[in-house]
Amino acid sequence: MPPLVPPFLVGLIVAPLAKRLLKPLVRGVVKTSVGLVMEVKKAAQEAGENIHDLAAEVAADVVAAQIAAGETEDHSGDGGHTAGNGAKGGAAGHAEGDPRTPKIRATAGTAAGKSH
Repeated sequence: MPPLVPPFLVGLIVAPLAKRLLKPLVRGVVKTSVGLVMEVKKAAQEAGENIHDLAAEVAADVVAAQIAAGETEDHSGDGGHTAGNGAKGGAAGHAEGDPRTPKIRATAGTAAGKSH
């Protein structure tokens, strides 16, 4: 029959050994986890900045296309749109049935990008 050792003696012997072995292991796990979280936050921030930059570029392209479309419409073969008051081009010179789309204007808050 093996000798019976009280459980509290096993605990007194094993606890310091476990502390010495587990503390560096737990510390390494926590340090790695914090490093991974920091990398994920950095990647998410960069992705957000890229999306904002892309949105600003698309908005600028849309505005440029609308301006170009407006210039070609104003310089069309009839010399521009005229209304009953003799105005040439512009919003006042369009008839009510004219299917012209409104121009989108880029503001400093939307095109230049907001920082959150």
